[in-house]
Amino acid sequence: MNSIAIIAASGIGKRMQLKDGLSKQLLEIGGFPVIWHTLRAFERASSVSSVYIATKSENIELLKEMAASAGFSKVKAVIEGGRERQDSVNNCIKAVEREIRSTGSIPDAILVHDGARPFIQPTEIDEISRLSAEYGACVPATKPKDTIKYIGADPGFFGETLERNRLLQVQTPQGFRSPLLIQAHEQAQLEEWYATDDAALVERFFPEQQIKVFETGYHNIKITTPEDIPIAEAIFGQLSTLP
Repeated sequence: MNSIAIIAASGIGKRMQLKDGLSKQLLEIGGFPVIWHTLRAFERASSVSSVYIATKSENIELLKEMAASAGFSKVKAVIEGGRERQDSVNNCIKAVEREIRSTGSIPDAILVHDGARPFIQPTEIDEISRLSAEYGACVPATKPKDTIKYIGADPGFFGETLERNRLLQVQTPQGFRSPLLIQAHEQAQLEEWYATDDAALVERFFPEQQIKVFETGYHNIKITTPEDIPIAEAIFGQLSTLP
């Protein structure tokens, strides 16, 4: 397997209530920044050959220094993100295309991961890479623990209750065969069409492409609100005891 990973790490963490535009990826868990944990997982994944990071311009040098000091040799570039997450990922895809042209080697898959998901495991990354190459697309997900309802026509009242056993909460890294993801982003940029994740782009422009489900555990959380920090510390403590 030869996969390239894109890490979207440009978020400013509005829901984290951080001051002065601090990035949530730089908050510490277990004594290390969130993004450090994320990068370590991809460094240890045998299927990943290169990592590209999109971040805020003021964090570029900081992340380069962090990667170098930690020995994360797979980090090939840290580039400036865009206005939206999709723009940031697209900036990285253009850098990946330059690598493909220079090396003449097309990766089996491109994985797109949220920088604020620090606990994805290397073995999970490798399996998502494998399934992405085999099926064309693969997305990790978990079963919701709560009942999910639509909001009714009157927004103050509930409408229909959804069938929970047919619902999944989508996570990252989302993996795709390289040409598929590149073309989806090219088409989205051409049409100025934005989606909440990369799978939605593929669903829009390649509706015939099925997306393989890879069910993960509940450890792969995204650091989003202040309440997530103590939960992340607890998960870190549990994972640290694993062999």
